[in-house]
Amino acid sequence: MKISTILDQIDMGSMALPEFQRGYVWNRNQVRDLMNSLYKRYPVGSLLVWETKRDKTAARGQSNVTDNVKMLLDGQQRMTSLYGIIRGKAPKFFDGDPKVFTYLYFNVEEEVFEFYGPMKMDGNPSWVDVTDLMKNGIEPFISKFSEDPEKSSSLGLYIKRLNQIHQVQEINLHVEEITGEDKDTDTVVEIFNKVNSGGTKLSKGDLALAKVCGSWPEARNELKARLERWKKAGFDFKMDWYLRCINAVVTGEAKFQNLDDITTKEFKDGLETAEKAVDKLLNTISSRLGLDHDRVLGSVYSFPLMCRYIYNNGMSLGDHRQRDQLLYWYINTMLWGRYAASTESTLDKDLDLIEDTDQPIENLVQELRQNRGDLKLYGSDFKGWSRGARFYPMLYMLTRVWHAKDWGSGDELSHHLLGNLCGLQLHHIFPKAYLYDSDYERREVNALANMTFLTQETNLEISDKPPIQYFPEIEAKHPGVLASHWIPMDENLWKKENFKDFLVARQELLAEAANKFLNELKEGHVEENEFTHDVFSEKREPLYIRVDSIADQEEEQLLSDLQSWMSGQGLPEGEWGYEILDENEEPQAIIDLAWPDGVQKYLSHPVALLIDEDEETKKIVNKAGFRYFTSAEEFRKYILEEILVLNTI
Repeated sequence: MKISTILDQIDMGSMALPEFQRGYVWNRNQVRDLMNSLYKRYPVGSLLVWETKRDKTAARGQSNVTDNVKMLLDGQQRMTSLYGIIRGKAPKFFDGDPKVFTYLYFNVEEEVFEFYGPMKMDGNPSWVDVTDLMKNGIEPFISKFSEDPEKSSSLGLYIKRLNQIHQVQEINLHVEEITGEDKDTDTVVEIFNKVNSGGTKLSKGDLALAKVCGSWPEARNELKARLERWKKAGFDFKMDWYLRCINAVVTGEAKFQNLDDITTKEFKDGLETAEKAVDKLLNTISSRLGLDHDRVLGSVYSFPLMCRYIYNNGMSLGDHRQRDQLLYWYINTMLWGRYAASTESTLDKDLDLIEDTDQPIENLVQELRQNRGDLKLYGSDFKGWSRGARFYPMLYMLTRVWHAKDWGSGDELSHHLLGNLCGLQLHHIFPKAYLYDSDYERREVNALANMTFLTQETNLEISDKPPIQYFPEIEAKHPGVLASHWIPMDENLWKKENFKDFLVARQELLAEAANKFLNELKEGHVEENEFTHDVFSEKREPLYIRVDSIADQEEEQLLSDLQSWMSGQGLPEGEWGYEILDENEEPQAIIDLAWPDGVQKYLSHPVALLIDEDEETKKIVNKAGFRYFTSAEEFRKYILEEILVLNTI
């Protein structure tokens, strides 16, 4: 099929060019190479499309749109680039930076493609705007070169070269089509990933969204608007996750193939219903459990099920007892990694448990018991280390729900604290450097039982003092505040040589506090909060801050600035505190900022930023397949030169 015909079909809507969830990920170098290959008539690969029925309701009144639509599966990046170059604008569903494929120029003398650079191109007639050539043909350029004494002698050669570019539109690309009513979402994804085994993987969510966009072009932007709203409130979710919530609400199933048979109206209704359900859950979990930020939220793939439960229950969480039992189940899914693996099959099984039953939550809890045997927590469960451990949100939650008090002021560490120095910070009870001097291992130093939350002001005041020094001062000033953080009160355990015994004793106290709260929650005996709030009502500064010393505060600012810079480049911000796990799902290393799928999702290597990390961590990260950088400057250079290819401008 000719490239010009493909572009016409995209304009008519008979071929959909969705950018799926990863958006447009090519850089200028790749766009330039594509045009150079087409100019030289090199092969650029075939296209893969899936012909499927569109929602007829959405197509009414659009005489130029057929009942079927061809979803472009393989070749998105190539056709998006060509569309941008030839049409001079981005196609529908585009999600990326259009500067990547605009302002491409061709030098008629040197036969090279480059993106616009004023110092090199302004006033130099040898440079031709490729989009201008594609849209207006070669006649204007013939006239211009004819009038130029230096160019007229080579006019025939220039015409030949310009015509060779203009005729790119007439190049035939081989198109493979997947057709047949038996080709559902799962089948098509399997076919694509087998055909494209060495390249970008297509997810089921990618394809489900592509089909929705084929009937409702605004769908992707509507989903993104909700995700952005939640992000501003402190909850950074993925589009695949929200799509799963919508699917659960509309179909009662987890598998995306169930979206194949729903209409656009049903999807729109489901989108709005899922949004309301998620809002209700975030407000409830934040107010009731104190989990007010995505880095302490945990178990986000329990949300689709809870959204369905709310939908089945008339958009209600039920009475106070039902609400708290659901929260009890939610916390346990977080602690035991209910959806850590086989998310789709596990979620489908759980969705079945809440349909057509008088005791949906009891069914869910019983299923957890059958898998775990016992939902009781033990001290050993708090042996985990690092801020990435599953029990880390539990430590944060206990601080909130049991009204732990600040060691400096004696005030409760509650949500209504105000002021720049009153946000909660992570505090190492035994200072890190203090323990490293005595050859304690990293896992011991960063054990959860050696962490607690304090206000920034108190954290700065304690600084690097050892507990044997500052604990007595705190207890004398505010009796009982240490115990409110589950600190063992045996003073012998406050000594450095007894640090390991301190950890064991505190683990037991934490387990006891956790079991007490969970049991009361399950039985509906937890008192109602004196406060409730809407996490979307105003701009909130999250209580959870990732720092634990002045040095770390500087590091956090550096990482935050880098994320803002990445966002400004139209690139993903990266994941904070990304864990590298061993075969037993125990954390081996924590990456400050990570792009596990690459900055260009699936098209570039996994990338990590490691600030002031030891050699052991670097080796682990490297062995896991990450390309790592040890400074923000090195990382920015990599982005500019290898991802954005801006050194050529």
